[in-house]
Amino acid sequence: MEAKRITGTWFEFLHHNEAEGKYWNTALTAFSEKQWREKIREMKEAGMRYIALLATALHFKAYFKTRIFPEWEIGCADPIEVLLDEADRQQMRVFISTGFYGDWMDPIGNMTDPAVLKRMLTAINELSALYGHHESFYGWYYPDETWIKGHLSPEFMHYVNLSSAEIHKMGSRFKTLIGPYGTRDVIADDQYIRDLEALDIDFMAYQDEIGVQKTKLAESAGFYERLKRVHDKAGRAKLWADVEVFEFEGEVYKSALLPAPFERVKKQLEAVSPYVEEILIYEYPGLMNKPGSGAFAGHPSSEKLYTDYMAFCKSKQDE
Repeated sequence: MEAKRITGTWFEFLHHNEAEGKYWNTALTAFSEKQWREKIREMKEAGMRYIALLATALHFKAYFKTRIFPEWEIGCADPIEVLLDEADRQQMRVFISTGFYGDWMDPIGNMTDPAVLKRMLTAINELSALYGHHESFYGWYYPDETWIKGHLSPEFMHYVNLSSAEIHKMGSRFKTLIGPYGTRDVIADDQYIRDLEALDIDFMAYQDEIGVQKTKLAESAGFYERLKRVHDKAGRAKLWADVEVFEFEGEVYKSALLPAPFERVKKQLEAVSPYVEEILIYEYPGLMNKPGSGAFAGHPSSEKLYTDYMAFCKSKQDE
């Protein structure tokens, strides 16, 4: 199977899991406006046109001026403005996060707690008012992801549809994105098709779960083939992929993320390419760095993943 190119990435101002972000959180926190702009230009140069901002708030502090939480004190005063302004210049498309307005480690609570949901809906309107003038503000990403245990849970369905209903009040401009996990656990039956038909979402970028060691490379293509079948039947929620370009330094979820070797990443891309419209990765910041970058953040091996991937892109151009 031929591998498609990566067309987008998740994006963070700070990695939510401190252990995982060992090699880049300190650098990201200190990034200046100039460095963030350089990082976004790097991503565009690598052929990425979609950016999914993982969090507009984290650890009960926000990345913008809001009455909900105090602001983060980081090297860039208004990072969301910088992200969107540079994305305007690069003609990229940004999904702005609707979280985390509760504890990021409690997605079910964030989906169901009335206080958290109220903060989330307030933030959606504040973010739209502050940043909605940007052409690159393409849509919204719902970060409190669900574990699909066969079918989509009622709590997740309510959370997504409540969020989308609020966004629809702003008109038809904005698209919506989710990236659920439990990809291997999907039961691709009539009930799952009905779930998709009832879910008010534009794009579903299922996690391939190779990096978190839940899925083996040999299994991945079969899972996405099954997903394509039910998505085609439902006629809603276009099928994308979230390809995990990392491996763990030690214990899964409790150690630093490292760039995966491109030999593995290429096989991941090959597995999903026949079935999905777009391939996003988790994630460029911290795991890929252009050699000589003035906005370096991550393990030194992140340069090799970048150069190996760019060599792959050049080989496709030369074919």
